[in-house]
Amino acid sequence: MTVELKESRVRDAQELPRTTDGKLDYERIIETPEFKKLIRKKNRFITPYTIAFFAIYLLLPVLTSYTKILEVRAIGWMTWTWVYAFGLFAMVWIFTQIYVKKAREFDEDVDQIIEKHVRD
Repeated sequence: MTVELKESRVRDAQELPRTTDGKLDYERIIETPEFKKLIRKKNRFITPYTIAFFAIYLLLPVLTSYTKILEVRAIGWMTWTWVYAFGLFAMVWIFTQIYVKKAREFDEDVDQIIEKHVRD
């Protein structure tokens, strides 16, 4: 599987538009309704994944320390503790793939905001 990275249209430019003092006008951008909407959208996307990640991740030491539920053999000599631990690796990979795909949408939204609000 080949991953092709798409660069942002605005970031490909030789130089981003700047204000009269030579600085990018980020303060103006962060006050726009579009930017605030993007931040809310991103937080709504990230929050459930963060909560799920920490809940699942921290459940392993709790289950191994205070219960014997994961000490039962699952496959041959391997106990459910090992299955759970390997599952954590799969969870991280899956969550990363989901975020990478969603981040492309966020990048497109950022490009639109920059094009609309940064002075030429």
